[in-house]
Amino acid sequence: MSQPTNSGIITDKNGERVIPESKRADGSTRKAIKVRPGYRPPEDVEVYKNRTAEGFRQRGKGPVPGAEGLKEDKSDQQLSAAANKNAKRREARKKAKAAGETEGEDQKTAVAAAPALKPEELDPEAEKEKKARNLKKKLRQAKELKDKKDGGESLLPEQIAKVIKINELIRELDALGFDSEGEPKTAKASSEAKEDST
Repeated sequence: MSQPTNSGIITDKNGERVIPESKRADGSTRKAIKVRPGYRPPEDVEVYKNRTAEGFRQRGKGPVPGAEGLKEDKSDQQLSAAANKNAKRREARKKAKAAGETEGEDQKTAVAAAPALKPEELDPEAEKEKKARNLKKKLRQAKELKDKKDGGESLLPEQIAKVIKINELIRELDALGFDSEGEPKTAKASSEAKEDST
């Protein structure tokens, strides 16, 4: 007789597979049951092991797959020309950084002084015109969205917010000295005067 399987099936001397006699809790005896040839009960079927799924479950428990082999290969191989070049660059940067720390303090003060000069160099009139161009663009877009809304199209919440800001944009342009079309007020007044004179 062979060892019983998970389901309790044994193979006797004749090669027949049977579930042997057993005693119930009340003391009565169960008869031996013959098992058809080729039948494998679910308890005896091996669990299918998917290597990919198993690897996924084990993903955080060990080193990177294949990393051990790569470490060995790198020690055996010579580094490529590009890798050697990059290593030299890294070393040179470290040396420059170590040497530059003392010089870096002097450079930092010079660099900090340079940006302070730049805002003074900007022409306030040019900055004013730049802001006016920006506001004019926003105003044009808001008016186009308002026309779409008046035409019956539905607008997104961001677009509705732009339409609401039309009056605010006109006020900002006015504060900069520009009319609602984005033209300087003085130029508009002179062009109107020219039109009236003709």
